[in-house]
Amino acid sequence: MSGFVPSYLKLYESGDLKRRIEILDEMLSSCNVCPLDCRIDRKQGEIARCYSRYRPIVSSYCPHFGEEPPLVGTNGAGNIFFGNCNLRCVYCQNFQISQNFRNEIKNEVSFERLAEIMIELQERGCHNIGLVSPTHFVPQIMKALYIAIGNGLNLPLVYNTNAYDSVDVLRLLDGVVDIYLPDLKYSYDYDGYRYSKVKGYPVFAKAAIKEMHRQVGSELVIDGDGLLKRGLLIRHLVLPNDIAGSEETFRWIAEELGKEVSLSIMSQYYPTNKADSIMLLNRHIRESEYERVLSLLDKYGLENGWMQNFESQDYYKPDFTDRIEPFKR
Repeated sequence: MSGFVPSYLKLYESGDLKRRIEILDEMLSSCNVCPLDCRIDRKQGEIARCYSRYRPIVSSYCPHFGEEPPLVGTNGAGNIFFGNCNLRCVYCQNFQISQNFRNEIKNEVSFERLAEIMIELQERGCHNIGLVSPTHFVPQIMKALYIAIGNGLNLPLVYNTNAYDSVDVLRLLDGVVDIYLPDLKYSYDYDGYRYSKVKGYPVFAKAAIKEMHRQVGSELVIDGDGLLKRGLLIRHLVLPNDIAGSEETFRWIAEELGKEVSLSIMSQYYPTNKADSIMLLNRHIRESEYERVLSLLDKYGLENGWMQNFESQDYYKPDFTDRIEPFKR
């Protein structure tokens, strides 16, 4: 699609983006920017349950080549990895930055510096700005975005989230975010609490994803170079012993969102962080488990998206060579 213009530019020009940022920023005074609903004053330096204060934490940023093909292109996704997290996944593959708050607090940056990072990634030729684990820093990201737009930012925004998001916050991102990239981790509340230490994960995540779908729909907008410009791509990490509840997840997507929604099916699980000590999680997934999940996609008529080759099982260089349309075997 030639001539693509990020949706946030119109909001910036109209003044509506500034209005929304003011609403989001005020939410931090009694923090309710995610379902943890801490109600503490982060603007005054109080620490929320995500172990974050007012200033955003940037653990790292770079052109990243481990995402799905339409996000990576030739020059990479411009990923910004935010420190800390509102989940405590026992198998988190980024636990060094998501669950290491004593170190991550050293990586707090100003809004101006975060804006500079966005511009730097654009100047390095990245195809988008990938906000990785943005949920607990949405107001801060939007403040930095406003500065970056004034300095020439014009790339699509990718909201790469665990989906434990507030619908009220997501509504304020309508017309700001072009690409939603949520996980759908669990189908059952028990598993979300046991393995990610939060209550109500399936309810909150499904409500959040429904709001994302309302904003951008099922169709992926891909330009002539094969780059994703707008849309929803739901990630599903296959876990050992069906802890992810894959069948219920796919049934819900097909019935509530529609069979046209695009998925990214991932085989890259490995026992890291605390998973080695948990009997149901202390191994890689088996090929038979992965094949069963792929067969469920056929069962529910889900044919759009990407899947990892089982043989790769590589978190750092996941192989997304197979495009679903239909699912390849």
